Amino acid sequence: MQRIRFSASFVTLALTAFSLALAGCGSGGPAPPAASISAAGLQEGQSAGESRTGSHVAEVVQVRADGPSNETPARPAIIPAARPEVVLDTSLGKIRLRLFPEQAPITVDNFLTNYVDRGFYDNTIIHYAASGFIIAAGGFSTDYQPAEPRAYIASEADNGLKNVRGTVAMSRDPEHMDSANCQFFINLADNPSLDHKSRDDAASFGYCVFGEVVEGMDVVARISELPVVDQEGFPSTPQEKVIIRSITRTR
Repeated sequence: MQRIRFSASFVTLALTAFSLALAGCGSGGPAPPAASISAAGLQEGQSAGESRTGSHVAEVVQVRADGPSNETPARPAIIPAARPEVVLDTSLGKIRLRLFPEQAPITVDNFLTNYVDRGFYDNTIIHYAASGFIIAAGGFSTDYQPAEPRAYIASEADNGLKNVRGTVAMSRDPEHMDSANCQFFINLADNPSLDHKSRDDAASFGYCVFGEVVEGMDVVARISELPVVDQEGFPSTPQEKVIIRSITRTR
């Protein structure tokens, strides 16, 4: 597994490996690759909503710039007529996701507005694959260079949704509950070790589920079963690059 370090302002992201064990989050499996923030990324005085990659302002419902918090994030009242859907067009086939704005309004808005609608995921890769566990994506170009995300968002892992097979959830730093931005993963099995358990600490807060696969789970499984290699900064990455050509909103 890996930890992806997002530094402040214009400093380039760096990758480090971290343990497969999910300390303090119960038994049942490792943590997913995580979007990790450095100490510099949590610098004091940075206003909420300010992007860590420059002067842009992230267009999200709510962000946190101060790391873990025991305060319950605000829940905007969003009752959609129909749940939005997106299609991941990958080099191995298409995967259709249905999103849950009623349970995860901050996360869905961030995913669609800040990333999908901006074409952020075009020509990125599936950078982690583990059969029977997860595949992870959303942070790296086809030459393994880190894409520049926008602001961190408040975690909604306590929304009642579970990391069961076929769900999609946000990656984050295991040490900072409110540290997700662009990276996500798809569960290939029921992974209760990744579920929200309590607000006592970041490790037990869990990973926010915000959607599910409605078509293309066979593609997800095929990706997870590819031969993998450990290369610098990228443990268990598919030996054959799996490219996300685009993620487009279909409704």
